Parts: sequence; C-alpha cells; structure tokens
Amino acid sequence: MRALLLLPVIAFASTAATAAPKNIIYMIGDGMGPAYLTAYRYYQHEGDLPVANTIFDDLLKGTASTYPDDDTLVTDSAAGATALATGVKSYNGAIAVNRQHIPISTMMQLAKHQGKANGVVASSQVNHATPASFLAHNISRQNYNQIADMYFDYRINGKPVADVILGGGTQFFIREDRHLVNEFKNEGYQYIDNWQQLDSLTRAPALALMADVALPAALNATEPRQLATLTSKALQLLSPAEKGFMLMVEGSQIDWCGHDNDIACAMAEMDDFANAIAVAKAYVDANPDTLLIITADHETGGMSLGAAGKYLWLPEVIKGVSATGRKIADELNAAPDDNTALARWLALTKIQLTKEEQQQLLAARGKEQKALREVAVKLVAQYSYTGWTTGAHTAVDVPVMAYGKNSEDFHGFMDNTDIAKQLIKYISSH
Repeated sequence: MRALLLLPVIAFASTAATAAPKNIIYMIGDGMGPAYLTAYRYYQHEGDLPVANTIFDDLLKGTASTYPDDDTLVTDSAAGATALATGVKSYNGAIAVNRQHIPISTMMQLAKHQGKANGVVASSQVNHATPASFLAHNISRQNYNQIADMYFDYRINGKPVADVILGGGTQFFIREDRHLVNEFKNEGYQYIDNWQQLDSLTRAPALALMADVALPAALNATEPRQLATLTSKALQLLSPAEKGFMLMVEGSQIDWCGHDNDIACAMAEMDDFANAIAVAKAYVDANPDTLLIITADHETGGMSLGAAGKYLWLPEVIKGVSATGRKIADELNAAPDDNTALARWLALTKIQLTKEEQQQLLAARGKEQKALREVAVKLVAQYSYTGWTTGAHTAVDVPVMAYGKNSEDFHGFMDNTDIAKQLIKYISSH
C-alpha cells in the first residue's frame, strides 16, 4: 500500500453552513432495504391491530439511490460506504479511492483536521468495508491487514483518524508480522477484548476488539443488545470532545443475514440496530446540538413479505426461531443421530415439518454447513411466507432517516452521495 499512501488526497472545498450541528451520529444498516423496515414493524408488533410504528418509521425522512461508479447499478458495501463517507462514487470493492485508485478524503479525516473526535462501532470486524471507508484507503476491501495497518499509520495532526474503535477483529490487529494492539496501547489507547472489561474504558482514545473476527450474530449472542451497548460506550467516550465528534455505527450483520436468506437472523439484527438507534436518539434528546442520520449502503437478498402466491406473511413463525441458519446447521450436524437432529430442529425453530421435509433436512446432514443451512433457512422462509430473489445485493433504493439538528435537510429523495455532501458541509463550517 506504499504507493497508495503517497498519492495525493482529493480535498473537499469548505462550504459554510448556518447552525451546523456540533456532533454527527451516522448509522448505517448494512443491507437494510425498505422491506427490512416493513418486516421489522410487523415482527416487533404485539397485540391487536393497528400495527405500532417502530423507531425507523418515526424517523423516516426519504430514500436514497445507491448505484456505484460502474455499469452494474448494484453496489457492494465498499463502494456504497465510499459514497456515504466521501460524497464520491467509486467501483465495487473500493475503499475511499476513485476509479484511478487515488485516495478520496473522507468526512472523518476532514473532521480530524477540524479538531473533532471520531469513532466507529461495528458488529463486524472493525476493518470491514463500511468502517474502513471512513478511516482508510485501499484499492480492495479484501486487504484487511493493510486496512488495519492504516488505522494506525495514517495520521492527521500527528494522530490516527479514529479516537474510538469498537467492534470485532482481533486477528487483524494481533498478527505474526505486526502487533497493532500494542502499538495502539503505546499511543495511549485504552484497550479491552471482552465485555466484562467494558467499564474499564473511561476515556478516549480507546480500542475494543470483542471477537476474533465479527461479533456473534445477535440471534446467537449471549450478550444482549450488543450494538446498543457499544454505541452507548462510544458516545460516553466521545462526548467530552471540545469541538464535537463524528460517530459512525454500522449494523453490519443485517447484510450477512440477507446474504444467507435468513429472515430470523435478519430480524434479530434489525432489533439490535433499532436498540442502538434508540440509544443515539436519547443522546440527541439530551444534546440537541447533535444530528442523527440513519441509512443503508444497499439492499441485500431482495426480500419480500409474502410468497408462494399467498396473501400472507407470518412473523409469529419467525419469532419462534431462536438460532441463525448457520447455528441450526451446526447443531443438527453435531447431533448423534437423526432423531436427535429432528428434536433439535423443533427446539430451535418450533416448526413441525412434514415427513418429506424431514427427509429433505436429514439428507443434508453430514454435508458441509452451507448445504444444511440453505435447507434450514428455506424451510423457515417457506413457513413464514418470506420471499428472497437473490443471495447477493440489489439496486433497490434505501431508506433515509434523520433526527435532531438540521434533520430537515434530508427530506425526500436523494443520492447516497448527497447525504455525505451535506454532512461534509456541516463539518467544514466548524
């Protein structure tokens, strides 16, 4: 990456804005298309009609297009996050670089130049595509070690860009060729690697790597409200910043559930993200000089509520599922015999299968996890009448939500780059 680091960074022109917010909380639900919001509304509803609004409904302002700078119209997370972090579109796989591989300045880099504090929170590894696009530059999102190195090596005013980094990814920061954690600690960062130590983070700068790669899926996690807990801690650590702060929070694994076509997994991640949004909204209520902006980088899976020609969607089926398709597959493969496997299926899903469906499930036992997982999630989708069109992303527009200072600037339809350009105006004005 030496050549990349030597290339010039494209700077943003400073644009004055009246009464710009002091703090910005930018929350990105990876893969969270409009059907995810609708599904979550019905999923969380209890009791009789009418259906209650969710926090997403209450904050909804408009929609955004997500196409990348190529001829696909369907973005990946790297190009999507690059647009959301820089206001410039790029190719799929790009981490804050343009088509010529020239680094594009990000809003967090600009914020650091302005004397603000920065933080990132993710339920994935912290050097995954979305957080990386705010903090680093690379020609490929797959260069995880190089991206992690840049979190420490790339300096503005003599300091790393991020003051608070919370999420997963230990294996990328403690490697045979480099012990980045020790380097961060020598720089003055407080460091933890488990939930029990979270209270020991009392000031910025701080680094928390709570898993080897990503955090556990919300549906499988023993720690409740993972993203909300980390969001609360990040806000606590960033709040003392005299010139304000910028915090990016990613609900990373909404997208991963969509790739798996796993509706129960997706709703658990949406719930985890909603709880984190509630924490951020409460912060805005207590600190009105703060803007909360929420969107997605793209939609994943082509989810539909209703399938198989039926006017029907059954969230109560989804509520009965207590593990992701991946965990169900592992549990069934670990069962000593078919009868035990079927008992475990019933315990984890509450779905009574026909004899034919039981045989379909058992036929995939003993194979690799993916084969059994695909059967499991298809059965949950079938019984809940959830439709999926793809295991990849789609070009569907995504929701935009906002709350707090200047939230009225995000009404209606916009492109994903317009969100970033507006936030950059705020940061430039301070």
